Formats: sequence, structure tokens, C-alpha cells
Amino acid sequence: MRRLNRKKTLNLMKELDAFPKVPESYVETSASGGTVSLIAFTTIAFLTIMEFMVYRDTWMKYEYEVDKDFTSKLRINIDITVAMRCQYVGADVLDLAETMVASADGLIYEPVVFELSPQQKEWQRMLQLIQSRLQEEHSLQDVIFKSAFKSASTALPPREDNSLQSPDACRIHGHLYVNKVAGNFHITVGKAIPHPRGHAHLAALVSHESYNFSHRIDHLSFGELIPGIINPLDGTEKIASDHNQMFQYFITVVPTKLHTYKISAETHQFSVTERERVINHAAGSHGVSGIFMKYDISSLMVMVTEEHMPFWQFLVRLCGIIGGIFSTTGILHGLGRFIAEVIFCRFRLGSYRSTSVPLPDGHTSNHLPLITDNSTH
Repeated sequence: MRRLNRKKTLNLMKELDAFPKVPESYVETSASGGTVSLIAFTTIAFLTIMEFMVYRDTWMKYEYEVDKDFTSKLRINIDITVAMRCQYVGADVLDLAETMVASADGLIYEPVVFELSPQQKEWQRMLQLIQSRLQEEHSLQDVIFKSAFKSASTALPPREDNSLQSPDACRIHGHLYVNKVAGNFHITVGKAIPHPRGHAHLAALVSHESYNFSHRIDHLSFGELIPGIINPLDGTEKIASDHNQMFQYFITVVPTKLHTYKISAETHQFSVTERERVINHAAGSHGVSGIFMKYDISSLMVMVTEEHMPFWQFLVRLCGIIGGIFSTTGILHGLGRFIAEVIFCRFRLGSYRSTSVPLPDGHTSNHLPLITDNSTH
């Protein structure tokens, strides 16, 4: 009974078989067909390898939404070296809410030598080269997002030489927490002191001849510190041409949520516009000498997500490649054979054109000679 049911099932499956079956004795092989098959198999292999490389690759997806978080604090990561002694300069933040954040809350003043060592100069040169390429090729930012991970570091390497030169500069590094409103982080002459109408700096005891706001920005970022990310101002170096010179950076900060296969973090991207001028009150150029970074927070949030092609989509594309090439090469091969047969048939018909046969009475016959069995003997 089981054997009968199995046989019925097998017969039913055979009836449902919709694929055509051509006996091998009906198939005619040819050199042209073999050539086309070889080309088709080579093309399939090449496109399959390329499709597999596309499947392994990832891309960054950008989405935008309104940033509704205004209560949390914004972290500013700073590493700036100013060509003045630490006792002569002071750094602090003043936002639009008239809230002052003193540098003592998280910044460290470290006396250093302003001139870099050979290894540090090489690091700065490579960082500036990357910055110039990022300005030309914006798609490189996706590569940086993909390769960012916490064990990598883009910070300035320590000096490898024991310089005997006395420190002539001040490295201000660390982080500050500020309100998520527009503000102004600045470094100028004198330490900051609170003031009922804002704040002030004790600059009266510092002579104008000692002013030198040549500076190097080794790192400046907003939000969570991600060592693998290169920010727009990293590696920037400015040399002051005058003692009373003002350097201004106008920064627009965009909150960013980064989700890749290596890291997930909440950071901030920013764009910057630079300006510098010499303070000369007699010429109408008013202001205060120093380094001023005026930042503004964007109301939009960018969500950057690393995505990968689904496996089912890879299979669909692979089947499309194989079936499409087989169908296309079959059509082209059939069309080529049809054209070749039409051309060869014309030549064959031309070879059997009528010939003139002389007759005994002097006339000619345009009919083809009749081939009989006797003529073969």
C-alpha cells in the first residue's frame, strides 16, 4: 500500500514538472555555441565575484530629525597650544544665558615647547593632508565613520626627544560641560574673573609686547570623545603676524548619533568659518586680542547608520545575473546563427545559377542539366 502511494506521488510530481526535457540526441553542438557558452560562463563568474564584493561592502545611511534634547549638557573636548606662558592666558566659556564656565572646571594648563619635534611635525603634516582630502572628497567621511573605533587615537604623539629648551607655550587641554545653547569659548590675556555683567580678564599686568596668540589646535570636538574621528579643526596651526591679533572661529554644531558595526556613540559634527584680523583702535578695528570660538547648536539631529545588503537580496541579484546572462547569450547566439544562415543561403543560391548548355542545332539551353542515375556511372 505504501509502495502504491509512493508511486502515485512520484507520478504526480512528474506530471507537475514544467521544465522542458530535450534528449541529448536532439541537441546539436557547434563551435560557435561552445564559444558563446565559454563567454557566458566567464561573464557569470566575473559578475558573481563583483556582486559578492558589493555584498561584503557597507554604506552609511543618513537620516534627519529634530533634536528634542535641550536639557542635557554639551561636552567640549579641547587640546590647544598657545605660544604664551600659562600665567599670561586664561580660557573660559560664556553662553547666551550669561552662564560662565571657568577653565578650572576641567581644563589643564601645561607648560610646553611650541615648536614640534620631528615625529610630531610628521603627524601634523599627515593630519593636514587628510583634512585637505576631506574638503575635496566628502565621501571619505564615510570611510572615517566606518573605521572609527575606541582603540584608535588621532591625538598628538608625545615628544620623542628630550628638549632642553625652556617652555615658551601653554597647552590647554581637557573638557568642559556647557549648556546646549550658543556660546563663546575664548582664550585671551589674563585669568578670567566673575563680573556682575558678565566676566573680565586680568590683563593689566601683561605687557603688549608679550602678546603672541600663535596657536595650534591639536584637537577640538563636541560630545562624546571618539579618538578615531577626525574633526575639521584638528591639526590647524595659525601664526600671528602682530601682537594684537584676533583669531575667530564661527562653528555650527550638529548633534549626531553614530551606529556602525564597530561603535555606537552620540557625538557632534561641526562646520567652521575662520577669520583673523589685527586689533588697531586708531584704524577702527576694535576688539580684544585672543582666540575666540563662537559656536551655535543646530536644531536638527543627524543619525548615521552603517547598513549592509540583506542576504536574500544578494541571492535575488545573483539569480538575476545568471538567468539574465543565459537568456541574453541564447538570444544573441540564435540571432547570430539566423543572420549567418541567411547570408550563407544567398551564397549557396548564387552557386546554382543557370548555365548555358550548347545544343547540336546551334541553340543554347539555360536549364540546368538533369542528373540521372546513369550519369553517375
